[in-house]
Parts: sequence; C-alpha cells; structure tokens
Amino acid sequence: MSARQITVLGECVADAFTDPASTPGELALRVLPGGGPANTAVSLARLGTPARLLARLSGDVFGRLFRAHLEASGVDLADAVPAAEPSTLAVAELDDRGQAAFSFHAQNTADWQWSAEELAGVDLSGTTCVHTGSLALVREPGGPVVEEFLAAAAPHATISIDPNVRPLLVRPEDYRARLAHWCALADVLRLSEDDLRLLLPDTAPERACDLWHAAGARLVVITRGGDGVLASLDGERLQVPAVATEVVDTVGAGDSFTAGLLHHLDSRGLLGGRLTGLRLDEVAEACAFATRVAALTCSVAGPNPPWREELEEFAAVGGA
Repeated sequence: MSARQITVLGECVADAFTDPASTPGELALRVLPGGGPANTAVSLARLGTPARLLARLSGDVFGRLFRAHLEASGVDLADAVPAAEPSTLAVAELDDRGQAAFSFHAQNTADWQWSAEELAGVDLSGTTCVHTGSLALVREPGGPVVEEFLAAAAPHATISIDPNVRPLLVRPEDYRARLAHWCALADVLRLSEDDLRLLLPDTAPERACDLWHAAGARLVVITRGGDGVLASLDGERLQVPAVATEVVDTVGAGDSFTAGLLHHLDSRGLLGGRLTGLRLDEVAEACAFATRVAALTCSVAGPNPPWREELEEFAAVGGA
C-alpha cells in the first residue's frame, strides 16, 4: 500500500448506453465501466493521488472489464474481493441535455454482499481519507457492514460520503432514515442538487447544510450542474461558478468533482483528520479545481474523467 493514499469503498457498475443508430427491431448498447465509487477512484488515480478501491469484483465479462479499466487508470486493487455473484448493469438513456436516466439490473449482484470478514483485514495505516457512498452504503445486506467499516476508520482517516440517491433501487425514505447517522460519521458530505430534492424536498440548500452540520458533517458541498457549487464549512458558506464546457453527457461528473475536491485537499495535506484546521479559502480553491475536473468529464462520453496532463492542458488554454 502507498504511504499516503485515499481508499474508496463501493460498487462497480456496467453502464450500458443505448445507441441511437440501432436498426429497427434491435437495441445496440455500448458498455462502459462505471459506478460512482469506481469512477471516483479512477479520477483520483488519473489526477495523481494514490487510490485504492475496495470492491467486490465479479469474474464475469463485466467484472473483467472493470478490472482492466481500473488497473489501466492506476487504481490499486490489491484488496478487491473476487466475487461469485454477477456484476451490476445499468442501462442509460440520454436526453437532449446529456442527462442520463438509468434502469438497473442489480438483484443479488456482487456489489451489495459485503461481509465483515472481507473488510476486517484492510490496512488503513497509510490512508488519509476513506470515501464511500452510493448504493453500497445503503443496500442490504452489505450496507451496515460498510457503515461499521467507516466507524472503525474514522479515528485514523477523514471520512467522505456521497449519498448518490438512486430512487429506482432504494426508496429515498430509506436514505433519509440513515442520513443523520452518515453525517455523524462524515467529515465531508458531497451531494447533487437532485440528491437534495429527493432527500429533503422543498428545503433550501442553506437550510439543508445547517441540518447536516448539526448532525455532524463539517464540510457540505452541493453541486448544482451549470449553476455551480454551494459549499458550507461549519455554516460559513461560499458559491463557486461552474466552468463553461460543451456538454456531451453528465455521467460521472459528480464522481469526478468529488475526486477533484479530495485530491486538491489531500495534495495540500488537509486530509487525515477531522478537518479542524480547514479554512473557507482552502475550500474555495478545492471546489474551483473540482469544477474543472467535472467540466472535462462532461465534455466526453460516459464516465471518463481526465488525466492530470489533460487538466493541465485545459488550464493552459484558458479553461478557468
């Protein structure tokens, strides 16, 4: 394990995109490796942060695709668990704005079957941050096991959570029932405006931030697509504009934003504890960096976050 590393725990999902060129009577699909936590790990590694993914990887054709993709991006899979169950499949349809609507094939798949024994031997001595969220944190039977792992990791590492609400698979009220507990575990809570609407309908973002601070989260970041970012550090708030880009699709944009945020904080030695010394200007810098990472992800098809060299080229030609 690297001497300084971010550990990501969660699912790998095969994202199948419908091909508009399909002929009548058939449906052609293009399958890309995805899944929120896997996307975040890939983005971290491509930015240059040593990243390890704790995942249950099936031996099926999709599992082999995940493994090849993750390893090619530099993600450490030494602690990934070989799983007998099949991989999770998500079929995405894109609207004219590049927004994806998913249907899931996720019954009894590998991602949700975590056992305490599979995580018991994970070495966190070099981990500055543990990031998780999405379905692996909420679906049974593995969700409670993941929560216990976070509680054990909290004395040693910063905890980051992205709820990534998927109402087709888990009822929003089930997320709401666990959210206060997650905030008690989390130092960083990152979620989208869509997540906010599902978790706290008709609640102003600033009010939501205050509720989540009261439950324990120190840094709350709400991404708003083209409207930028609202960040709240213990109730001190700031807004960061989005970076203009030609959007191909938005798949993986939130995951890459989270990676950019954590990468920037870690590169300045700000992760590894409870963020007690974190300042609002440092949050602003990290969010501005993360918006550039997300913008480049939106400029290409599928969950394909940029490499560090691409981000440097983007900045060199005037990308905010």
